[in-house]
Amino acid sequence: MKPMLKLSLLAATVALAVGCQKEEAPKTETAAAPTEAAAMQFNSDDDKAAYAIGVSFATYLKASVEKPQEIGIELSDEMVLKGITDAFGGNAGLNEDEIRQALETLDARVSEQMAAQAAEKSAAAIKAGEDFRTEFAKQDGVMQTESGILYQVEKQGDGATPKETDVVKVHYVGTLTDGTQFDSSIERGEPATFPLNRVIPGWTEGVQLMQVGSKYKFVIPPELAYGDQESPAIPANSTLVFEVELLDIEAPAAQ
Repeated sequence: MKPMLKLSLLAATVALAVGCQKEEAPKTETAAAPTEAAAMQFNSDDDKAAYAIGVSFATYLKASVEKPQEIGIELSDEMVLKGITDAFGGNAGLNEDEIRQALETLDARVSEQMAAQAAEKSAAAIKAGEDFRTEFAKQDGVMQTESGILYQVEKQGDGATPKETDVVKVHYVGTLTDGTQFDSSIERGEPATFPLNRVIPGWTEGVQLMQVGSKYKFVIPPELAYGDQESPAIPANSTLVFEVELLDIEAPAAQ
C-alpha cells in the first residue's frame, strides 16, 4: 500500500500545483511560459510527463517559499533545491523525524508571525475607528444611539419605518474609516433586499431609525459590525461607515 500512497500524494501535489499555475495565468512570467515550453523537444510522452511534473511541482514549491517571505520568514531557494537534489540522490541530510520537526517548527513560526501581524492590524483598526468616531461625532447633526451607533440624516423621508422582522430594500455604500470602499449596491446596479434581522447588529438597529425615502450615514463600531472577524476587504475590529438609502419595506421576514 505504501507505493500507492506515495503515488497518490504525488498526483495530489501535481494537481494542486497545476491549479496554482491556472490561478496565476494573468502574470507576465506565467503567460510567457507556454512559448518557452513549446520550443522544447521531448523524446517521448514519458519525458514530457516527467518534465510537466517537475514544472508543476516547482511552481507549488515556489509559492510555498514565497508565502512565508510575506511575513518576514526568509526561506532560501538554494536550500530547497539542495534538499530536492539530495533526496533524489538518496543522500538526504535529515531523517524523517528531523524533517517532520523542522516543518512543524516552521508551521509554528508562521502561525506565530501571522498572529502577531493580525494583532498589530487589529490594534491599528481599533485606534483608527476610535479616532474616526470621535471626529465624526463633532459634525453637525450627528446623533448617537445608546449602543454606540453614530448617524447623520442626509435626507429625511416620510414613509413607513421598518421593524426588525421586515424585509427591506436599500441602496448603500460601505467604506472603511480611511475611505476605502468594500461594498456598494450602487456599483452593482441593483438595490439589496434582505431580512433586517439577518444582517450585522448595527444595520438591524440603524435601519429601524429610518423612514422609507430617507438616506442616513451610519458609523458602526466593530462590536456592532464584524468584530474580530477578518476578511480580505475588512480588517478585524474595523469601524464601518455606511451610506444607506431606504427604498422600500417589502414584507415581514419569514420566521
